[in-house]
Amino acid sequence: MNLKRVLSIAQKEVYHIVRDPFTLAMALGLPLILVTIFGLAIEFNMKEIGISVYDGDKSVASRSLLRAFSSSDYFHLNHTDRLPEAISILDHEQSKAALLIEPGFEKNLGSEKTAQAQILIDGADNSTVGVILGYLSGVQNQFGRNVGQTLSGSTAPFRTRYLFNPELNSRWFTVPGLIVIVVAILSILLTALTIAREWENGSMELLLSTPVRPIEIVIGKLLPYSLLGVGSVVFVYGLARVAFGVPFVGSHWFYGLSVLLFISAYLAQGLLISVVTRNQQLSMQLALISGLLPSVLLSGFVFPIENMPRFFHYLTSIFPAKWFMIISRSLFLKGSEPHELIKPFVALVVLNVVLMGVATKLFKKDVEP
Repeated sequence: MNLKRVLSIAQKEVYHIVRDPFTLAMALGLPLILVTIFGLAIEFNMKEIGISVYDGDKSVASRSLLRAFSSSDYFHLNHTDRLPEAISILDHEQSKAALLIEPGFEKNLGSEKTAQAQILIDGADNSTVGVILGYLSGVQNQFGRNVGQTLSGSTAPFRTRYLFNPELNSRWFTVPGLIVIVVAILSILLTALTIAREWENGSMELLLSTPVRPIEIVIGKLLPYSLLGVGSVVFVYGLARVAFGVPFVGSHWFYGLSVLLFISAYLAQGLLISVVTRNQQLSMQLALISGLLPSVLLSGFVFPIENMPRFFHYLTSIFPAKWFMIISRSLFLKGSEPHELIKPFVALVVLNVVLMGVATKLFKKDVEP
């Protein structure tokens, strides 16, 4: 392999990138747009959950229970004096839950009888149900402290401390994963479109008529996009640290090495798509299907892989996004040592070798009859 020819092809590709406004817009604008949308819009900690309230007791104890709900930012109470109206608000989806306090609540609380307060939750939105149920345990403990009662299950109270993300900040969880999405989209989409355009314009055949070897063409064309991918990672990393205050407590050199492996894997996938299709429109469709959708839906970015059916545990393993997602979040928040991330790192190496090998082999086979 001649290094001079490789650099000449890379220089030619740089000229194409500079003159192509679409490529420049994708490389410079896409990371900013994705970080802004996902970083600011995605919020896993629900706040201001609407609750319609009927207080039939209107006692000190019932008001103490309501204070336990309203003292946090999690609930917004909508008071009503009629029981049917409280339920009607829930039925018309104007609130997510209804709190119904029966008459005699305080009296029963101070006697051997059971004091009852009913919570009705809208089960049509099951993502909200789990959140509300989780918050209710905290409300119950707070109410128990307020009235000086020992509630059921509070004889041995738990003290919860969250490791790695003590404030349960959704952005600390989301932004490190955005690097995976940005790199996956840029690498696979730009590579697939650029090389497919060479086939459509006939310039690839002209290039192959020279003494340049196919492997030199592959490396020369992928090199500028590798630098674009690295630049995108640096850009999102800077936004994560400065704009969103996400800590990074892991090894930078191990993270950088993982980034290079991840980028090269998706560049090889984009090359493979362009070699097979030789058409920009079809390349874009396949790049979005095989790059964007798996990186968002099957990488653990939003939906935990552990909660998926067993088949998808194995299916997600063929996507580099899954493994780099583990590395990125572990190094940002947990500060995992390199030996603790050997499995995802080796998986990235294997996928990188397989994708690059298949792409190069099909490229050589396709252009050399």
